[in-house]
Amino acid sequence: MNEPDVIQLGVDPVQFGQSFVGSDAFRALFQEGMELIEETAAYLDGPGREESRHLERQTSLVYASESMRLTTRLMQIASWLLLQRAVAEGEISPDQAQNEKNRVRLNSSDTKTSIEDYEALPERLRDLMGLATRLHARILHLERLMSEAGPAPRQAPPNPIAAQLGMLQKAFGPTE
Repeated sequence: MNEPDVIQLGVDPVQFGQSFVGSDAFRALFQEGMELIEETAAYLDGPGREESRHLERQTSLVYASESMRLTTRLMQIASWLLLQRAVAEGEISPDQAQNEKNRVRLNSSDTKTSIEDYEALPERLRDLMGLATRLHARILHLERLMSEAGPAPRQAPPNPIAAQLGMLQKAFGPTE
């Protein structure tokens, strides 16, 4: 398809972000993220709280720090997922979502916890930290793909020369 055909037909390229947030893959990602958030909240409010009471002082401080980092990461994930779903459902425009994303950034902060301190943490907390880190990395990757695509291109004004050439071809071209 050459440029005049695209202009005449008004065909716009499909943006990755627009197609992704309406896909089954996004719905599965959304479900996975929300389940991880619920699972983590249940753990931290129940078994995790009990496990933290039995930790040594240093490990208890690491537990508190890592659980706060985990909670922050999951809230960033939830914010991103909810914004994308709102765009997909037409509740907000992509521009409004971008303004909201600028307020709550997806940070890729690394943990400063030593291996020894990490290994002293309860196994379930370490599992949840790993799941959240992997989900966060996937979302950061998707966000990069979506932002690299840029905003949807604006419709170019009709090309007057292409229109004139089309009319000349119709008038003087071979009849079919």
